[in-house]
Amino acid sequence: MRLIPVALALFWGLNWPAVKIILAIVPPFTLRVLGLGSGALLLFLLARVKRLDLLPPRASWPGIVVGGFLAVAVFNLAVAWAQLSTSTSRAAVLTFTMPMMSAVLAWAVLGERLDRRRALALLLGAGGVSILAWPVLRAVFGEHDLAAAKGLAFPLIAAFGWAAGTVYLKGWPVAGHRIVITAWQLVVGAACALAGVLVSGESFPLQGWSLRVVAALSFHIVLGTAVAYWLWFVLSERVSATVATLTTLMVPVVGVLGAMALVGDRPAPLDWWGFGMVLAGAALIVLNLDAAPGRRRA
Repeated sequence: MRLIPVALALFWGLNWPAVKIILAIVPPFTLRVLGLGSGALLLFLLARVKRLDLLPPRASWPGIVVGGFLAVAVFNLAVAWAQLSTSTSRAAVLTFTMPMMSAVLAWAVLGERLDRRRALALLLGAGGVSILAWPVLRAVFGEHDLAAAKGLAFPLIAAFGWAAGTVYLKGWPVAGHRIVITAWQLVVGAACALAGVLVSGESFPLQGWSLRVVAALSFHIVLGTAVAYWLWFVLSERVSATVATLTTLMVPVVGVLGAMALVGDRPAPLDWWGFGMVLAGAALIVLNLDAAPGRRRA
């Protein structure tokens, strides 16, 4: 199970620069219809190959809708707007305040408690994210930069949606095969994005489809959406909400390094201290993952 956080770090981390590349020609709502809808279709095809029932039990639908709206729709749409409002590196880092939000929500809603290892991991992660987020915070509160404020608000909205959806699904598990449940949650996200397309009047771009954009979209659909969400929901079923979200602390580090290589972002020297603290916090959880059983709700 330790390989799941590593795979998520690679798939979701590299998905940040991939989305930035796609947004150069594809509007945000349209991108999410393409990514989430295609990801759902791939999972439905996989479920059919495995001869799974494509319709989950009737009792599962409330969880599918709520989890799909929070963890998929809110998260993905807010992330797209975040990347249009600030650099890919900053958006990735600020979004991963999610483990801190999730720990608080899991404590308040599910009664999960932090042991020393998790508390230290949370402290290291919070410290690292604070260092990495400092330039945005300084621009918002020190210079009153409205553009920077959007770059702060959208990642935090994305983080809260993901954290709330994860805690909800942990407290009220959804019955059914995980591939099918994940596919339907992606459908919920795609439906919300489609509503956004209709309201905003976005149109599908017919020009600008370079090999670079096509490759980025392919990665986004297959690995960054379909496979990554499936792995995420498998992981979050097997361990506590706090532990699952703390394992994602590696994602923004991969995202920033990917943004350096693919879209030209350049972290400041102080950022590397932030990276080190975030990775140390994630390592404390991932290296002890097999010994961290999920808490079952009474």
